Amino acid sequence: MLIIGSHVTFNKSTQMLGSVEESLSYDANAFMFYTGAPQNTMRSSIDNRLTSDALELMKSNNIDLNNVIVHAPYIVNLANRTDERKYQFSIDFLKQELKRCVELNIRYIVLHPGSHVNMGIDIACKNIINALNEVLSSNADVTILLETMAGKGTEVGRTIQELKQIISGINNKSKIGICLDTCHLHDSGYDIADFDNILDEIDKEIGLSYIKCIHINDSKNLVDSHKDRHENIGYGTIGFDTLINIIYNKRLESVPKILETPWINDTPFYKEEIEMIRNKQFKDIK
Repeated sequence: MLIIGSHVTFNKSTQMLGSVEESLSYDANAFMFYTGAPQNTMRSSIDNRLTSDALELMKSNNIDLNNVIVHAPYIVNLANRTDERKYQFSIDFLKQELKRCVELNIRYIVLHPGSHVNMGIDIACKNIINALNEVLSSNADVTILLETMAGKGTEVGRTIQELKQIISGINNKSKIGICLDTCHLHDSGYDIADFDNILDEIDKEIGLSYIKCIHINDSKNLVDSHKDRHENIGYGTIGFDTLINIIYNKRLESVPKILETPWINDTPFYKEEIEMIRNKQFKDIK
């Protein structure tokens, strides 16, 4: 069965219930959301009543909790430790996000590994490992998914080897995984037209069982550009057919696929893109 969805909103008044309702409006059976603004630390308390209603709505529409993902905010940076206060703040804030996931019954949270800001990859990976081991020492039944990055600036996670380096240092490996992003992989230099070759490398270096989510995005840039600019599926340099082959790859059948494609004229086109994906046929939506 195809597991497909998109990024959806999570606001103070409707919280996850609104997220589920938005997802259903796109004919999706998976979704991803931030529990607050990705750029700041402002968070409203979780409303247990809204959560309960959301879970009931998901159950009645056959949306599996394993196919619902939270995304950690961008402000968390575990890679740089030049300012110990900021480093500890990122750790504590990520711990708080995991607690919110537990309140919402969500089991997976996607995390950008961070930027080393000229500290170097090896030191950055040690910083990330140290932070994640502290965060994952809690009893929270939440798995952190390290996202593959485009390599913009001093981002960590631009290669499979960098993710392997981090995962190898994690004490509780049952609570760590990876999230593949098609635009990021492409922009970081991988030829995703030969996606099975990438999966073979992941299987050899990390293990395919660690892949728990895939962000499906076309790219505005050429391969190896290190720019990270998403495009609607079929409108970018990756192309519709390549993305369809990735989405329907048998080795990833049980992994939720999440669209993070741009809105058009302030309007999301996730419903139309999901319809294209289900029909395996490109349709001009612009």
